[in-house]
Amino acid sequence: MINRRWILPAFAFLLSILLAACTTATTQQPQAKIAPTTSEQLPKKSAKRVVALSSLSADIISQLNQTKLVGISGSSLFKNDPRFKDLVRVSEGQTPPNLEKIVALKPDLVIGAEGFSNQPIQKLQQLKIPTFLTQVKKWESLEELTKKLAEFIDADPQPLLNRYQTFLANKPNQSLSTLVIVSRQPILAPNKNSWAGDLLEKFQAKNLVGELQGNSPIGGYVTLSAEKVLEANPEVIIVVQPPQGGSETELLDSLKKEAFWQQLQATKNNRVYAFDYYGLVNAGSIDAIEKACQKLKQALS
Repeated sequence: MINRRWILPAFAFLLSILLAACTTATTQQPQAKIAPTTSEQLPKKSAKRVVALSSLSADIISQLNQTKLVGISGSSLFKNDPRFKDLVRVSEGQTPPNLEKIVALKPDLVIGAEGFSNQPIQKLQQLKIPTFLTQVKKWESLEELTKKLAEFIDADPQPLLNRYQTFLANKPNQSLSTLVIVSRQPILAPNKNSWAGDLLEKFQAKNLVGELQGNSPIGGYVTLSAEKVLEANPEVIIVVQPPQGGSETELLDSLKKEAFWQQLQATKNNRVYAFDYYGLVNAGSIDAIEKACQKLKQALS
C-alpha cells in the first residue's frame, strides 16, 4: 500500500526533476542552445543589462561581471547571497516570470532555460528584446554556456573555466557500482542522459542504470522496481533530498523502511550518502556544483 504521506512530496519532487530536465537538453549533444528563432534575436553588441531566468545563468553572469546583471528569478540558492540582494526578482520559485518587470528593466539580453522559459522568451522576442535559451545536461555544456555568456557581455571566461577544472581534480581511481535514487514512489534513478549521470561518469562511477532507457516521463531518468534495485545491488547508493520541504534525511529515512533496503551491499557496508538536489540533479549554481563534486569524491573513493 502506498504511504499517503509520501504522495505529495514525491509528486512535488518529480515535478522539480521534470523542470530540471526541461532546463537541460533533450538532445544527446552537449551545447548551449540559441533560442528557436533566428540569430537576429541575439544581442548585436556587448550586453550591458542582463536578466537571467535560471539560477545557473545568473550565477555565471555574476561571476563574469556582476555589473551586467539587473534582474533574476528568485532562488533559494541566492537567498542570503549579498551579490543578488539588490537585484529585481522577476519571478519566485516555479512561478512564470513577470514580463512587465522584465520589460521595465530595459534589458538588452534575457537568458532563459530551454523547456521552462520558452513561452516568456517567445513573448519577449515579439517585443524585439534579445534572448538566449540554455540547456545544460553535460559538463561540456556548462563550459560552452560559460564561454557563450562571456562572449555576450564581453568578459573573460577563462578564470571560471579554470575553476571548473579544479572540481574534477583528484578523481577516484576506482569504478564503484553506483545507484542514485531521487524518489521513492516511484523509485527514480538518472541514466547517462542527465546532469547527474554525466557527473557520475566524470568521477569514474559505474552508473548501474547508465545505459538503461525506460518509460519515465522525465528525460534522463528511469523507473526501477525494488526487485531491480536488489538485482543491481550497488556498492554505493546516493539518495538525493528534495529541493524544498522535509528534513535533510527524510527520503533516506523512508527508504530504510523498505523490505529490500537492508539486503543491499551498500547498506551493509555503510556506503549510503545523502546529497543535495542542487548540484547533482539540477546544476543550480557554481557553488552547488562544486559541493556536489566534493561529495562525489568522498563517496566514490
